[in-house]
Order: sequence, then C-alpha cells, then structure tokens
Amino acid sequence: MLYETYQAQSDALAPIRFLAQNLRGMLSQPWPIFAYHPLVRGAAAACEMVARAGMGHERPPFGIKSVVIAGKTVAVSEAVVARHPFCTLLHFKKEEVAHPGPRVLVVAPLSGHFATLLRGTVETLLQDHDVYVTDWANARNVPMLYGRFDLDDHIDLMIAYMRELAPDLHVVAVCQPSVPVLAAVALMAADRDPDQPSSMTLMGGPIDTRVNPTAVNRLATTRSLAWFERHVVAAVPARYPGAFRRVYPGFIQLAGFMTMNLDRHVTAHVDLFRHLVEGDGESALATKKFYDEYMSVMDLSADFYLQTVKRVFQDHALPLGQFVSRARKVEPKAIARTALLTVEGENDDICAVGQTSAAHALLTGLKSGRKKRYVQPKVGHYGVFNGRRWREEIYPQMRDFIRAHGSI
Repeated sequence: MLYETYQAQSDALAPIRFLAQNLRGMLSQPWPIFAYHPLVRGAAAACEMVARAGMGHERPPFGIKSVVIAGKTVAVSEAVVARHPFCTLLHFKKEEVAHPGPRVLVVAPLSGHFATLLRGTVETLLQDHDVYVTDWANARNVPMLYGRFDLDDHIDLMIAYMRELAPDLHVVAVCQPSVPVLAAVALMAADRDPDQPSSMTLMGGPIDTRVNPTAVNRLATTRSLAWFERHVVAAVPARYPGAFRRVYPGFIQLAGFMTMNLDRHVTAHVDLFRHLVEGDGESALATKKFYDEYMSVMDLSADFYLQTVKRVFQDHALPLGQFVSRARKVEPKAIARTALLTVEGENDDICAVGQTSAAHALLTGLKSGRKKRYVQPKVGHYGVFNGRRWREEIYPQMRDFIRAHGSI
C-alpha cells in the first residue's frame, strides 16, 4: 500500500499544482499599475512555490549541446552505444574533433536520482576526455518480462561496458557504484582479461562503511534486512509499464536525503521565495535548476537495493574479503594493472572520509606508484563531483591522474 498511498496523494495534489501554475502565469503578466505591487509579486511567488511542490519521475534532459575546448566552442551530441532494459550506455560525442581525448566511462549512482545529476561532472570531463555515461532506467518503467536486476547484474553490466569500450579505458565511479565497479575490475583482473581499464577513480563510494560511520551507515546496521523489505520496498502501481515490480521507491530515498539536511533545504526554499518576490531572477533560476534536478527521482529494483544493503552496509563483505558474485569470490588483491584514484569530501555526511580510500588497503597487488588518495577540503557529498571546487580543484587531480596512467 506504500506506493499506492504516495500515488493517491500525488494525484490529489496535481490539480492544485496545475491551478497554482496557471495563476502564477496570470499574476506575472506586466499588468499596468499592479504588476510590481508587493502583494501581487508575493502572490505570484507563493503560487510558483505551490506549483513546484512535489517530485518528478521522468529523466530530465542532459542538455549538453557544446563544450569549450582551447577557447573554441565544439558541438556535442548524444549517441546510444548499448542498450539494456535497466541502463543505456550514452556517448557524448564531440563533433569534428580528431582526438577527443582519453576514453572515460562515468558510472552514475544507482541511488534514487537520474544520471543527469552528473550533468556538471560530464560537462567538465568533456573538456579533455571522450565521455560515456551509464544512463540508468527508472525501474517502475521496466516491464516484468525483462526479469530482475540485482547487484550481481550491476557487476556483470560493468564488465560488459568496460569490454565494449576497451582498450585504454578509464572508469569513474561516482558514489554507490564504487563497490560494483571495484568488484568488476577485480574479477577481470583475476581472469587476466586484456580489457581491464587503465585506471579506476572511486568518488565518495562506500567501500568500507565501518570507517567513520554516518547516519546512513548506522541506519543500515541497526535494522534487519527484513525490516527494510517490509518498510521501504513496494510494488509498482498497475498504471506504469513496470507494474507489480518490487522496487525501492525514489520518493523514499529523496525524503531520507532531505531529512538529513532539512534546515538547509528549508533555507534554500525561503531564499527562493524571497528572490522571486524581489525579482532576483538569476539567483532564483540557480536554485530552481538545482531542485528541478534534485526532485526528479527514480525507483530502484528491490533485488539490487536489498543486496546492496546486506552486502555493502551490513555484512561489509568487500573489506572483509567475503564478497561473492555469481559464486566467485571477489579478490581486489588481483588488481595489478588498473591504477587507483580515490576522491573524498572533507564534509561528506553520506560517505565519510576514509570509506572510499579504504580501497587502497585492499589492492595489495597494485604498486604504490599507481595509487593516489585525494581528500577535498570544505565539500560535502555533492561537492565531490559537482560545483566550483569540483571544477577547479578536484577535476585537475583526476585529469592529471588519467593522463599519467593512459595505457596498461
């Protein structure tokens, strides 16, 4: 009944939001005398806030049409490289560029938001690299006939994509996929696969959540797996293509994230209202763009979610040497060719400092000269892969690391 209750509430509020949107449009017209009256502007701002209330469940566009390289604007187009029921491999192709740069696979987090949350990450990487991205599908739109999708399927898909894009590939895992990417590279190394990536960058990922545990980690370890299955897993309503599929709904994940920093989100919306009333369009637009993306959520396959909770957050299987995929033990010590860069944020309250860099101790077969740890001061989780410090301080570290390990 969880999903049905949410859907009923969303349906009930939809006419109110529609009415508020139309009323805002009317109040925002340049009416003589009244257009700039404080009461009219305040009413228009209030209507816009009501119209914006709620979540979206469709992927926003990446909207990356060009990139500036050496002072020249270069056109960018999206191309589908491979399709999977739960994921599309996208290529951001730079037009009329003879040497697009080292090939980079950006593995987007499968944690409730669409891959477009990494728009800023991709835009920055495109300056010097040939960029591919895992564009995950909303599980509620995947028909049951395509079967299940779990953590082992994620690992298999990473191996398939790395083979697709080999040779001389650099893989970048943002947050949650750090574990399946590391597992995939370890399995390829154990097989002496010639398509092993040249480098692997893990950004704010939960390699060992026993290190500096956060509120997220504590929640996972103080509840049983049965509790998670009973309280946060639901069936997709009949109206959607993935009807009756068991999912971890995106609206629950978003609610959890917002609760962690509720004061910050409340302040942001109070400021948005003030900017709308004052006519500060530039400040209002920046806030609206962020929340348009942040409030767009996707559902995860329940099989994937529950396996991740158990293996990563409860059993700590990877750092304890007990991670098994498809009856094969995952041994990070087998990695000897793929260089490792870990990136963490000093103020990350989702994946604390030390949880990602724990990977270095696991890769005992990799020479120290092929490992690098970087901790970015004064950034939280989101700032690890987006924003000014990502562009100006973190990205140069990653770019130089990729250049230094450009072949294996």
